[in-house]
Amino acid sequence: MKAMILAAGRGERMKPLTDNCPKPLLKVAGIPLIEHHLNNLKAAGITDIIINHAWLGDQIEDYFGCGQGFGVSIQYSAELDGALETAGGIVNALPLLGSEPFLIVNGDIYCQYPFVQIPSLKNGELAHLILVENPEHNPKGDFAFNNDKLKWGEEFNNKYTYSGIGLYQPKLFTDLKIEKAPLAPILIAAMKNDDISGSLYSGLWSDVGTPERLTQINKQVMEK
Repeated sequence: MKAMILAAGRGERMKPLTDNCPKPLLKVAGIPLIEHHLNNLKAAGITDIIINHAWLGDQIEDYFGCGQGFGVSIQYSAELDGALETAGGIVNALPLLGSEPFLIVNGDIYCQYPFVQIPSLKNGELAHLILVENPEHNPKGDFAFNNDKLKWGEEFNNKYTYSGIGLYQPKLFTDLKIEKAPLAPILIAAMKNDDISGSLYSGLWSDVGTPERLTQINKQVMEK
């Protein structure tokens, strides 16, 4: 299985920390966020990695190179005209991702999810998303469970937050153009056809979206 780490965001809310450093290179416990992902992926036997980048992407390439020093193989999907958002970035990287299901990991989260445990896609599913309990900045959540399928809409209660980790079929993206596009509308459309499943992760997780959250997750990790 291949994995793609999404690392193209500008990190506007992280300023001034991201003025001269791409957000995925910000450190938790002295290690860049992406490096934590690489270590966890390697531990699960996933060593074929694609990283997309835009803002200060040369720093990411300079730090990780081809991945040999980290025990993995890295290819880069550069977004030279600016970040394409999540869906656009995935579409742009499809030639590198291949024809088999691939893992997507947001580069700006900290998470100890054991990637080896992600369920396989079954019965024509287009994606399986890992959800977490709602953090303070997203109290209403994103998606709800309907048996083992995920749903979106005001009529569904007890929603959880998308962790930024998911297993995807290339088929979900193959008819899309390379353009700036978010992921949520694509997922919501597929949910209407019961094509998206999900599971809940209860371990340590943080969307490192602000300097305050970066400080908080550093404190949590160091105290463990």
